[in-house]
Amino acid sequence: MAALIEAIDIKRKMFFEFENTPFHCLEVEVNTPTARGGQTLVRLKMRNLLTRAVFDRTFKASEKFKEPDLETVPASYLYSDGESFHFMDQVSFETLALSSETIGDAKDFLVEGAVVEMQKYNGNPIGLQLPTHVELLVTYTEPGVRGDSGGGSVTKPATLETGIEIRVPLFIKEGEKVKVSTETREFAGRA
Repeated sequence: MAALIEAIDIKRKMFFEFENTPFHCLEVEVNTPTARGGQTLVRLKMRNLLTRAVFDRTFKASEKFKEPDLETVPASYLYSDGESFHFMDQVSFETLALSSETIGDAKDFLVEGAVVEMQKYNGNPIGLQLPTHVELLVTYTEPGVRGDSGGGSVTKPATLETGIEIRVPLFIKEGEKVKVSTETREFAGRA
């Protein structure tokens, strides 16, 4: 049987199960009353890992939660058929599919063969964890013009192989690979 976690013991970035659904804790706030007999309350900002919805909920400190049956496995991106994104589990070599809604904005960073971390709940795929940076090919950008730099760091728009558009320094050319932060969606350097 899975271990039980008390609400007071839940920390930021922990996973727990509430009402048969896995959650990820984003923030924790503990309120301890000064009056005798007052109950300690724990306010959690949590993300539902199935729907991706984020909300706040307050629990009594002694409430217990199960540890979710979560597993993270490496998976390589194969292709998209418009409705689903298909991946190969690098451990079992089975093909797994995630819907476009589940993938969300992560599609902007997926290129064929890219290895990502896939989250599974009770053995079923529920989401992705992208690396902090990905390397993508610049498919279109205007050439940088000398003397264009009015001082400071000047950037220009660039379209990458996945269709995402970011701002890059003037010296970046078409055909170059660049590192992009998956969190900020910004240029992070040459690849």
